[in-house]
Order: sequence, then structure tokens, then C-alpha cells
Amino acid sequence: MNNYEYLLKDINTINGIGTKLSKIFKKKNINTIFDLLWSLPRDSIDRTNVVKINELQIGKIQTITVNVIKYNFPRIRKLPKRVFCEDETGKIECTFFNSYEGYIKKILPVNSRVTISGKVGYYKNKYQITNPTYVSSDSESIKKIFSTYNLSEGLTEKKYRNVIDEVLKNIPDLNEWLSDEILKKFDYTSWKNSILDLHNPKNIKKKGKFLNRLIFDEILSHFLINSKIRRTIKKVKKINKKFNNKELDKIKDKFGFELTDDQKNAIEQINNDLKSNHKMFRLLQGDVGSGKTIVALIASANVISSGFQVSFMAPTEILAKQHYTLTKKLFDNNINIKILTSKTDLRERKEILKDLSDNKINILIGTHSLFQEKIQYSNLGLIVIDEQHKFGVKQRKKLSDKGGKNCDVLVMSATPIPRTMIMTIFGDMDTSIIKTKPKNRKEIKTYSKLETKTNEVIKFIKKKIGQKNQVFWVCPLIEESKKVDHQSSVARFHDLKKIFKNKVGLLHGALSKEDKNNILLNFLNKKIDILVSTTVIEVGIDFPSANIIIIENANKFGLSQLHQLRGRVGRGDKESYCILMFKSNLSQNAKKRIDILKKTTDGFKISEEDMKLRGYGDLLGFKQSGLQSFRLADPVLNEDLFILAEKEVKRIEKEDQDFKKYMTLLKLYDRADILNDIV
Repeated sequence: MNNYEYLLKDINTINGIGTKLSKIFKKKNINTIFDLLWSLPRDSIDRTNVVKINELQIGKIQTITVNVIKYNFPRIRKLPKRVFCEDETGKIECTFFNSYEGYIKKILPVNSRVTISGKVGYYKNKYQITNPTYVSSDSESIKKIFSTYNLSEGLTEKKYRNVIDEVLKNIPDLNEWLSDEILKKFDYTSWKNSILDLHNPKNIKKKGKFLNRLIFDEILSHFLINSKIRRTIKKVKKINKKFNNKELDKIKDKFGFELTDDQKNAIEQINNDLKSNHKMFRLLQGDVGSGKTIVALIASANVISSGFQVSFMAPTEILAKQHYTLTKKLFDNNINIKILTSKTDLRERKEILKDLSDNKINILIGTHSLFQEKIQYSNLGLIVIDEQHKFGVKQRKKLSDKGGKNCDVLVMSATPIPRTMIMTIFGDMDTSIIKTKPKNRKEIKTYSKLETKTNEVIKFIKKKIGQKNQVFWVCPLIEESKKVDHQSSVARFHDLKKIFKNKVGLLHGALSKEDKNNILLNFLNKKIDILVSTTVIEVGIDFPSANIIIIENANKFGLSQLHQLRGRVGRGDKESYCILMFKSNLSQNAKKRIDILKKTTDGFKISEEDMKLRGYGDLLGFKQSGLQSFRLADPVLNEDLFILAEKEVKRIEKEDQDFKKYMTLLKLYDRADILNDIV
């Protein structure tokens, strides 16, 4: 048996764990011995100080050494069993519920001297310890500092302690996977000793080299898998695409304004990938309104000019239609562009599928149904996936495989996230980042208003609507209650309807997909001037005349979410406004969020601040995405270890090291199942 296999055994293989206890552990999501090691101690209890009975403090956990005098075992089963004990300073009762007489007599024989530790109570003028945690004639086995763990019903501290002690006693010495240079940074602490230190009660409040070593291992295992996926994809030899700058020049002429330096750099990086004989697997990361779609369409035009087809996937039908309209506007008439959504009728759908397989369609735009089994491409050369930060590593890899060996993959995301998060979530991909916005985009003016001044806000939007502008009015989820949320938006909708008549629309979670689409189309076609919404309005959709957004209870949203909402306006060349409304008595954090938002429109800077305020697991989109969270590592607190792990993985890649050295690490940290899918 490999020395790590003990750690991957089922929890029920531990001595003392039966079916009942096993079920309790599995409810706590502790399925293997390795899982148990990450159920970390929450505190420690000092049982070293042995006191006399007359020194006892009620309500505290204390340790005493006493003589056992006599028993009182009632015949009625439900009544407690009592054992009377004493020392030279006084008397105490040990009270037992649900314990057998034989067990009590075994641990507390009459006339013996024993050490007892437990929580001290006081009942009928007598000291009492109910169901003592530890009882032993060997006082040294009790006089220790013990780690305490989060317990659930049916799991006592003593049972848990026995289980964890059994595991810690049997932890194997694993073959070292870290290089000498890295080990030196952690004082050459082995994985085994780091685990033992982690569970040592003396280290509960410490954050030593042992903890950093374990955090680094976890990050490294994650990055190694990303590296393996990158390298596996890069090994695929494809036909390199051949094109010049003609398509770029044509689109630029129709586009109407100059590309930013960031856009030009991204185009150059993508073109180099397309022209190489290695498969592209790239993330195009950019803030809302930074012009990612234009970059993706230029890449698409280049791929088409080199004789390949393109599949452009959007998360919603309305966004797919918007991409379709823009593509038709920018591309030559000789390029065959089609759109496929759930609204496409059966006859047209059949025709599109036939033309696609006969290589008569150059670019197909649609939702994720573009990759159903029935859809066959003749010569697919590029997949563009818009707004898919919710795709995990496995899904992205499968999509890349499905496209075939000559198919490059470009994933776009408009959710700006800090570098450590990009490394964590998109580490399997090469990255191009667009930070600067096109020069024609004006800064969005951000203001904050007390909700008592709603009338002033209504007066302001009346004036703006008179100037042919449109307004988003967002109501938040209040205390995660959809019912309350729905009522608040309906109430606001009716208030505004009294003033603006039939020029107000309402969008909320209870509506069908079709009704939502119709309302958004009415807003897009200017049939309504104000859209009251409870949900986050679709990322990436352009409503050129919508240049005012009112966000009620702005303190209920996180920074990144507020920034995403603000990005729904300012898509045209008009002055745009974001008004954050809030109640008085804001928390310090809420004040900080509003101040940051008023000072900057840089999404990357905002997401850095958001991570500092809320932690990475709570950022917009990532909490809901089902992405695997780390057990110990945190991209905010452990940024230095993330950067160190990234450097180490680059060194491993450069030296083209064999993965066998790291297999134990990958198996332990549950990455091996992904590895099996890609090797």
C-alpha cells in the first residue's frame, strides 16, 4: 500500500468508529481520514491545573483529584446515577445520565483516588460535575492542554478526541514533493509535522511556518492541475491560421473610433495564438464597457478569412441577438452569419444545421445550445464564450475537446477580479486583460442620496426622460427573501407608474423567461422609459439610451455588484449617472463601499477592495458558481503564497518535470479526478 493511502480511507475504518458515529461524521462532510484532518480545532482547554474542591469556580471546566466514597444508583432508569466524592477541603457529586452502572463502577471504583475533569455546576448547595469529560486513576493522562473541535449532536468531546488522536498517531511519513528551495522557506517542516502542529492545542492562536506550508501545498496542487491542462492543450498540434490585417482594417473603418492600447495588445496576443500550431485556450478579461466584444469579433473575422468557422456563444438570447446585430453591421455581406436560439423555428433550425455541416455558414451566434450533440460543424476554428466565469475547469476542458484539434477557444469575462483570483479560477488559461475603456466613453458620475430625498431623484429623472434618456431603477434582495424583494419592487413600480403612467416596466424573478425578454426588448426599443428591476440586469447588454441607474438600499449590495450594476449605463456617448440610495445609520463597511464607488470606476481596483472587505468567497458570481473553495488558502490573506506557487509552477514547467513526484499531493487534495480526465 502506498504510504498516503491510509489518509484516503473511509472514516469508518478508524478504530472506535461504528455505523452510528460514521453517519454523524459524514453529515459533517467528513468522509475520509484526510477530511478529518481539515476539521480544525477551534480552541483549547487547559486541564493541567488541578484544584481543591473549595477552590472550584461554577460554570468553568476544571480538574480535581478526589477519593470515591459511595454510589447512589436509583432503580428508576430515567433518574441520574450519583457518585459521591471528596477531598480534604470538601465534597462533590459526579452525576451520570444514560450511563450503565458497570461502566461507572469501572471508572470510579469505591475507595479509589481518581482525577476528574469537567464543567462544574452547583445543585442543592453541592458542587456537581455532570457526565465528566475525563475520569482516570492516571492523573497525567488528564493534566494536559486539549484541542476542542466543532461538535454535532451525538458527538462528545471525548469521542472526537479519541478519534483524532487515533488518526494523528497513525499519520504516515510521506515522500517529500516540495523542492529544497521551497522547503527552506518553511524551515524544512514536513507535511506530517505540519499536520501534527496544526492540531497541537498550543498552536491554536499561532500562524507559523507549519500553517504556511499546508496553505502552499493546497495552492500548489490547484496550480499544478491548471498547468497540466495548459500543457496538455498546448501539446495538441493544429493547423495554424493564416491571415493578414485586412479584416482588422475593415472592421476598424466601420467601428468608428480608435482601439485602445489594451485592445491592440489583446488582439496581438490572440493573433499570435491563432497563427501558431498550438491550440489557443485564452481568457479575455475586461471591465464592463472595455470593448472585449470588438476584440473577439476581430479574432473571428481573422479565423473566417483563414477558411474556418466560428461559434460565438452568449449566456442569453437577448445578448446573442445584440452580438448578431453588431456582427452583421461590422462584417462584409459575403460572410454568412446566422443566429440560433430557442426562438428559431424548426424549419429554419434544420436549414441552419444543414448549412453549418456543409460549411456554408461562417459564423454561428447563439446561446449554449450551440454545443448540443446534434449540431455538427464542418470546419470549426474558434469558439468564443461570452460571460462564462461560471464554467469550471472540467467544463472548459470538455468544450475545448469538443471543438476538435484545430479549434481555438476564447473565453470572455466582464467580471473584473484581482490577479490572485484570476490565477485561481482561470489558471488553466492564458490571459489577456483590457483595463482602459474606449475614449468615447464618458465617466459615470456617481452620487449618494438618503432615501428620504426620493422626490429629488424623481424630479431629476423627469428632466432626463424629457431629454430622451432612459432609467434603470434597481431594488435589492432584502434579507434573502424573494417574497419581500418582489413586494418592494412592485411597490416602487406602482409609485413610479402614478407619475410616469405606462412608461414604466417591471422585471423580477417570478416572471417567465419569455416575459423577461419581452420587457427588456420593450426597454431596448424605447417603448418604456423606466425599468424597475429586482434582478441584476444582464451583463453585457447595451441599452444605449439608458444612462441613469438608481440603486435603492445600495448598502445591501457588495462593491463588485454595485460596480456591475453601474456598468449597465454609460454605454453610449452621453453623460451617465449612478445614484446610490440608502437609509441613514449606515455601517462603517457600507460607508466605505459607497465612498470607494464614488472615487473610482476601475473595476479591478474595486474588486481588490471588495475582496479586502468581504473575502474572496463572497465576490459577485463566484460564490454561486460552485467553484471549489480552498480549505485553508485565501487569495487575499495569502497573496504572497499564491505568487510563490505561481513561480514554482513556472519553474516546474520550464524544467518539464515529471508529474509522478506530485501525484501524492494531487491525490490527497482531491485533484486526481480532474487529472484522470486530462491525461
